[in-house]
Amino acid sequence: MKATAIRALALDAVAAANSGHTGMPIGMADVATVLFEKHLKFDAANPQWPDRDRFILSAGHGSMLIYALLYLSGDKQVTLDQIKNFRQLGALTAGHPENFLIDAVETTTGPLGQGIANSVGFAIAEEIQRAQYGKKIVDHNTYVIAGDGCLMEGISQEAIGIAGRHSLGNLIVFWDNNNITIDGTVELSDKTNQVQRFKASGWHVQEIDGHDPEQIDAAITAAKKTKKPSMIACKTHIALGHAAQDTSKGHGALTDPEQLKAAKDTWGWDYGSFEIPADIKAQWEAIGSRGAAEREAWEARFAEVSGQKQKRFNRAYAMEAPNKLSAVIKALKKEVSEGQPKVATRKSSEMALKVINAVMPETVGGSADLTGSNNTKTDDLGMFDTNNRKGRYIYWGIREHGMASAMNGMALHGGIRPYGGTFMAFTDYARPAMRLAALMKIPTVFVMTHDSIGVGEDGPTHQPVEHVAISRATPNTYVFRPADTVETAEAWEIAVTTKTTPSVMALTRQGLPTVRTEHKLKNLTAQGAYVLADSEGKREAILIATGSEVEIALKARDILQAEGIGTRVVSMPCMELFAEQDESYRRKVLPAGPVRVGIEVGVRQGWDQWLLGERGKNGKADFVGMDSFGASAPAGQLYEKFGVTAENVAEKVKAMF
Repeated sequence: MKATAIRALALDAVAAANSGHTGMPIGMADVATVLFEKHLKFDAANPQWPDRDRFILSAGHGSMLIYALLYLSGDKQVTLDQIKNFRQLGALTAGHPENFLIDAVETTTGPLGQGIANSVGFAIAEEIQRAQYGKKIVDHNTYVIAGDGCLMEGISQEAIGIAGRHSLGNLIVFWDNNNITIDGTVELSDKTNQVQRFKASGWHVQEIDGHDPEQIDAAITAAKKTKKPSMIACKTHIALGHAAQDTSKGHGALTDPEQLKAAKDTWGWDYGSFEIPADIKAQWEAIGSRGAAEREAWEARFAEVSGQKQKRFNRAYAMEAPNKLSAVIKALKKEVSEGQPKVATRKSSEMALKVINAVMPETVGGSADLTGSNNTKTDDLGMFDTNNRKGRYIYWGIREHGMASAMNGMALHGGIRPYGGTFMAFTDYARPAMRLAALMKIPTVFVMTHDSIGVGEDGPTHQPVEHVAISRATPNTYVFRPADTVETAEAWEIAVTTKTTPSVMALTRQGLPTVRTEHKLKNLTAQGAYVLADSEGKREAILIATGSEVEIALKARDILQAEGIGTRVVSMPCMELFAEQDESYRRKVLPAGPVRVGIEVGVRQGWDQWLLGERGKNGKADFVGMDSFGASAPAGQLYEKFGVTAENVAEKVKAMF
């Protein structure tokens, strides 16, 4: 009857909300019950204990499965009132589970496939930390329930390929094999043999009756013993016992009162709406407290490790930067301001990472098969592999989406600061996971090099003209487009110290001069924008630029100053951070009066906030950038062709007088 309690709560909640999915909560209730009762290392009173097992619902439309499990097992946040207010305004029990609403919810998995890809990151994080801290401190499993939709999404193949390659034996996936999608049976759209697919990717696979507790228990026991990641194909019936059983209607809101009663009668559940008998609730609460002894034993073991290791572990999980970070960033900035090298900001990023990775053992880097181009690997990281779990660099392969989602899983796991690279144009492939990082309020760092038509000969497919704007359009995202190595180092300092915001590093392929030639201890990039070069004489124009175009703005200033037009250059490496500054600072940087020209080799979207807003005016503002795709040619020729030149900037300014 413990599993039946899950089914009953799911039906009651969906009926009360008159919306929601009940297929997975009903079909996978037996699997979830056995997992929680006999295997899951979970303490309902301490849902964020570091060495707990992770439980992920890859198919977010089965949210009532998680909510029912948490309520029944005694979670303090998910009360019966929260269950009754499923999907209602202000309730913690949102339509899809949200990690930032409920402590025990590991990840936000509304979009299908994200959960199984997140789980790969969870499993990698566990492997790395077990190697770093020892098995007595880190030794847990990641369990995932995934549906047919999750396995149809392309990201699932990226995820299972990574997991198989790295023999993530602590990862166990339950496939809700009910042969039903929203449109109908799976055969309408797919004929993939999922069992063979997982086997071909290097997984240990079992097939069981997903409603037989003995088979479920035996399969989990076997999965925990193998060194391969495990997939347990659980043959189930969607909407078991309901009139909609084994039909696509089982996915949707099963709200007909007579059908609900008939289903409960079939289950032998003779109780009122939202009524859970005291004895069943007590059994579930005992399950929820079963992990307390394991947690207490872990706390005792943790107390025995060295104080230095405890401090490092706690600091990493608290997402606090080491004391040395600020000093090494300042030292790098000073060295660069004095030496004034001309390097691509992708190389600047590598220079920053070299000093950051040395003092932050929680950083884990990687690239989607572009290591030499993204400059994301530093010599001290070592390659993460089956024979080197201490390695902190991951070769993700050509899997931008899988990489981004797995990095989110690593960040959600805790104790890891993940970053990974690809080309800026391929944010298109990674964007669903980048959006979820912002939504989930986690500080994943997306290193996006080759950020403009400066890519040159690779042509318009690889030249991202709209991608910076797309990234900026995403709420709760810092988009950094640094002008030189100093700004790049400052951007990285922010990215590895923020706790609730992901960062996008838009970095150049082409070499850029050092524009911050005067060393400043202060992190100016943290202000979002600042005056890089002020006018000589009366201020009549303000040039606002980012990244590679700051150099162009400085040259345009020289032209305008020579003609007696006082010109200020504002470097704006992060629009989002500038927007966060108080108005008095923004007014100092962008005062009313002078004409303004924005310069960025991308589309104009997002720029009018600074050109026409913030005391700017129509007719006294213009933009130099792109309004089309690029072309295949050397970078210098492309800048000339599209008019992103100092001469054109100067002409734009003069045309407004």
